[in-house]
Amino acid sequence: MNVLEVTSSADAREFLDMAVRLYQNEEHWIRPIDEDIEGLFDPKTNKLFRKGAKAKRWLLLDDAGKTIGRIAAFTNPKWKDKQPTGGVGFFECIDNQAAAFKLFDTAKAWLEEQGMEAMDGPVNFGERDKWWGLLVDGFTPPNYNMTWNFPYYQAFFEQYGFQVYFKQYTYMRPVKGVDFDPKFHKRAAITIDDPDYEFRYLKGKELYQKFPEYFVEVYNKAWARHMGKTMALKEAQLMLKKLKPVVDEKLIYFGFYKGKPISFFISIPELNQIFKYVGGKMNWLGKIKFLYHKLFNPPNKMLGLVFGVVPEQQGKGVESAMVKKFNDMSSQKAFPYETIEMNWIGDFSPKMMRVCEQLYAKIYKTHHTYRYLFDREKPFERHKIFE
Repeated sequence: MNVLEVTSSADAREFLDMAVRLYQNEEHWIRPIDEDIEGLFDPKTNKLFRKGAKAKRWLLLDDAGKTIGRIAAFTNPKWKDKQPTGGVGFFECIDNQAAAFKLFDTAKAWLEEQGMEAMDGPVNFGERDKWWGLLVDGFTPPNYNMTWNFPYYQAFFEQYGFQVYFKQYTYMRPVKGVDFDPKFHKRAAITIDDPDYEFRYLKGKELYQKFPEYFVEVYNKAWARHMGKTMALKEAQLMLKKLKPVVDEKLIYFGFYKGKPISFFISIPELNQIFKYVGGKMNWLGKIKFLYHKLFNPPNKMLGLVFGVVPEQQGKGVESAMVKKFNDMSSQKAFPYETIEMNWIGDFSPKMMRVCEQLYAKIYKTHHTYRYLFDREKPFERHKIFE
């Protein structure tokens, strides 16, 4: 077996195509959009490169020159932990432990050269909301920009020595016909009956003019400590621009206290229900296919991206009120979605897990984020719990 660093456009093309061949007989695998992956490794489109982050990709070839595996490794100066920690991701491999270990060894050696003392994987060269974690349970079709992998990958990671750093749960519940825990209603009523609070989706001009401002205000208070970074207004504007072709305004839901944004629940239609017809390419033909299925075969599942409440409003029933008011709207007959998946909730956030359980949502999928300490004598610690 030979390891080949990805250095040319042909190598980059093979990095994408080998996964297509590997999964060609798997009915649940949905081919990712090529540019969503390739753009991560392009310094022109991934701003992390301008902030000192580094990335390498490799292909693994058998003795006949056939590609049998791939892996990427990356460093990010914003990933701060008890030791310098890099990441590995976009791992794909035939069912051969020696091949898998050779890929892990290659990534580990490069990360050690960069001064890293541990590696997390499989993770994304970017934000946690995409390509993060190894699927270990719930091998149903993946949500947009989430991983689907062969079950045998779990043994590769664990037998190599990776340990579970945290688990990621995707919860699912029907949109209609399911009530909540009675305690949920009681907590929600406290806030709903207070005229200083308002819960609604953003309509028309307000969505496109005010969403970035509202989102940043809540995100930087509610989520920055979990995600390890704050968000600039320009980033939120770019996020909205990317979502615009698929946004459903009723899924952009905010809470307000005395007119100021204090919470959000952001969802989108589950795009892989459309992208599965596109074949990974958003060229002119792919765009036509996308528009056709968006109009005539639209998603019946929505994907909850992020839920947050500013710290000063937590514990006051805002979480319950938000969900109750959203449910009042979504339970109406005209609402087009049948199920919602909440993607993803780490086991380091028991508060959010309890919220899902009180909604009578069930764990539908489980991903593992693993960590491998290069010093095999160093005590392993799981991700700290956020209460």
